[in-house]
Order: sequence, then C-alpha cells, then structure tokens
Amino acid sequence: MSEAIPSKGRLGGIDFGTVRVGVAITDPDRVLASPYETYQRRTTALDESYFQQLAREERLEGWIIGLPLHMSGDESQKSQEAREFGAWLQSITQLPVVFFDERYSSSFASEALSHAGMSRKKKKKKIDQLAAQIILQGYLEWSRDRNARQDCESQPSDPTESNPNALHDTDLKDVN
Repeated sequence: MSEAIPSKGRLGGIDFGTVRVGVAITDPDRVLASPYETYQRRTTALDESYFQQLAREERLEGWIIGLPLHMSGDESQKSQEAREFGAWLQSITQLPVVFFDERYSSSFASEALSHAGMSRKKKKKKIDQLAAQIILQGYLEWSRDRNARQDCESQPSDPTESNPNALHDTDLKDVN
C-alpha cells in the first residue's frame, strides 16, 4: 500500500465492517463525495467480484478506507482488520489504498440520519454509506488543504519576485 493515490480521477470511500461495508464515490474532479451504497458482505469470492466490478464500472483511481482509531489516536483490533481489508482490496483491484482517520464518522452519520427523521430500519440501511461519504469528504478536504499549504510554501515570500510588473513601494511617488 505504498503506491500513491493519483491526483485526478474518482475515488472510492470505504467504511469498513465485517458484516456491512459503506461505500461512497467522488465525482471525477474530486469536489464532492456521495454515498453509493451499503454492501452486505457475503463470501470472499462474491466480495472480490463486487469490489472489482465497482472499481471497473465507476472508473476508480484509488480507495480511501476509514481507519478506526481510539480517542488517543492509537490503533485497535478493528484498525488491524481495516488494514487487512485494505491490503486485500488493493490486491484484488490493483488500485492504491490510503487509510484515513474515521473517528466520529459513524456518530456524525447517525446524528444526521436522526435529524432527517429516518426510521431505525432505514437508518441501518444508510448509516454505513453515509459514514463512508463523511470519511471520503474528510479526505478530500484534507487533501485540498494539504495541497494549498504546499502551494503556499513553494511561493516566494515576496509576491513581487514572481511578478516583474508588480510595483515595489520604492516605485511609488509621493503625490502630496
């Protein structure tokens, strides 16, 4: 999982679970993440077929997988399971995988669905895909912020250095 996520193209977001997997997808420009579906896990062969088909049909360029962490930031048994799932997903789809902190994603999703007035049954069907959307949108925002910081760091500290037409304060004449 050392391969980097390409800078363009659609990404799939995963809220990992041993029974259900929430799936979200970005638009090609990576502006917005949208819930896709909640996949009910079956057998390894059927799961493999599902994720390969999803990656192919949606033209995904990589996966962002929620990493369950303790409040302290330490990893848990679920973190290890998510990492194993990520390694498996990368091997079957040949797409790069990045893990992203998923703390609070399920509780945010549950709260949002409660405010929407959904029944418990409908909530159960939607919560995992909404959590995947929250994870994926969080990654998109983090990625944009990181890129903006890198752009700022690569800019000259004096904005006139990169613009020969910019006026320096010594070029200004006192009009009084």
